[in-house]
Amino acid sequence: MKKRVIWVVMIIVLALMVSSLLGACDTKETAGTSGSQTSSEAGNAEAQDTSEPPATDEEPEPEDEEEIIVPADAPNPVVTITMENGNEIVLELYYDKAPNTVCNFIWLAQSGFYDGLIFHRVSEGFMIQGGCPEGTGYGNPGYGIKGEFSSNGYTDNDISHIPGVISMARSDNPDSAGSQFFICAGDASFLDGKYAAFGVTISGLKEVYEIAKLNAEDGPPSTPQKIISVTVDTSGVKYPKPETVSR
Repeated sequence: MKKRVIWVVMIIVLALMVSSLLGACDTKETAGTSGSQTSSEAGNAEAQDTSEPPATDEEPEPEDEEEIIVPADAPNPVVTITMENGNEIVLELYYDKAPNTVCNFIWLAQSGFYDGLIFHRVSEGFMIQGGCPEGTGYGNPGYGIKGEFSSNGYTDNDISHIPGVISMARSDNPDSAGSQFFICAGDASFLDGKYAAFGVTISGLKEVYEIAKLNAEDGPPSTPQKIISVTVDTSGVKYPKPETVSR
């Protein structure tokens, strides 16, 4: 009887020990599974942080360009045309008379557009003309600008084409000026109101006359007249891009 009781007790104890061990194993496996899920979720979160934003059909709106306003009391820009022989032609530009024309010239000069070009057409007692990228008189920068002169409905430009004045060359289309310009080497007031004058020579007018003498009539100079560089001193004033039109 006693042996039976002992065996029963021993069986109960063994059963309790087996149950305890099984419970411990179940708990460890569950914790391990839980930890694996947490690691996977962390990996997904990290991937989402470094992924590209979802694609959208909506294009971002372009940022508005900063509006540039030239102060009313800004000093006139000063242009220096340096020739291959080292001589210089210095001009003062009048923004208040032909603002878009001045902006266009400054924009081209600062971009290096004029560097290395030639005066392709000269006429003694009349003018010297340059700014053609082809050197033929038929080249342009790929656009035109509005003609700022009275016959084109612009009344603020009263600059007369006297010796030393710089003006824009153009075709019959009043809005066809682009990069070609001319500097008067004589009285050309018959062009007033028909071409956009925008500045005057303040130093080097003798050089203008000398270049003009290289053709007594009207055409290419007898000796090539190469422009090494055209620089602009704006006294720190920033000028906007020119408003352009299709040619």
